Amino acid sequence: MLGKVIELIQNNPFYIPNILLKNYRKLNISDNELIILIYLINTDNSFNPKLIAKDLNFNLNEVMDIISSLTEKDILKIDIVNKKVREEIINLEGLYKKLGFVVINGEIKEDKKNIFDIFEKEFARTLSPMEYEHISRWQDEYNDELILLALKEAVFNGVNNIRYIDKILIEWNRKGIKNEQDIINDRKNFQSKKQTKKLFDYDWLNEQDS
Repeated sequence: MLGKVIELIQNNPFYIPNILLKNYRKLNISDNELIILIYLINTDNSFNPKLIAKDLNFNLNEVMDIISSLTEKDILKIDIVNKKVREEIINLEGLYKKLGFVVINGEIKEDKKNIFDIFEKEFARTLSPMEYEHISRWQDEYNDELILLALKEAVFNGVNNIRYIDKILIEWNRKGIKNEQDIINDRKNFQSKKQTKKLFDYDWLNEQDS
């Protein structure tokens, strides 16, 4: 991926919007999707997948899959324009609207670490693209508070991997746990049941008098 970005920059004086670079993960945009978007932002609006594939050293199917994914995410769409001949035009209005909402909602703050930064700090390494995708999928199902609590639980147990955290989240979801107070209540209930079990397991009939 890095090699493609370097080649892209070396071969073309592309403009890369800073706001997009800082926030593409918040919009659930993958690294390869980001490369395509940077390319499209810096070219005319005509949609030519074969040229995109050639310029970026992607295969054609890969380009079409990425365009399809970005369309499903409402980040771009293909408009049909009928002039003298039928022409397909790239429309990036969806991308700009989403970035606009990020600004309006005050989510762009240099001192505010996003969830990916926190994971990288706890893992003491850069996340892989697959890990970014996995965390993004979690955000579709769970709130960030619960995800970070699961991360904290994993780190406390000395396990720093996505699969382990996924199991924690699935278990919490099964129990209906949504926040930290739910976790506290669940642990209290567990301890209470544990004490009750000890009480009933005690052999009272054979208790020796002191």
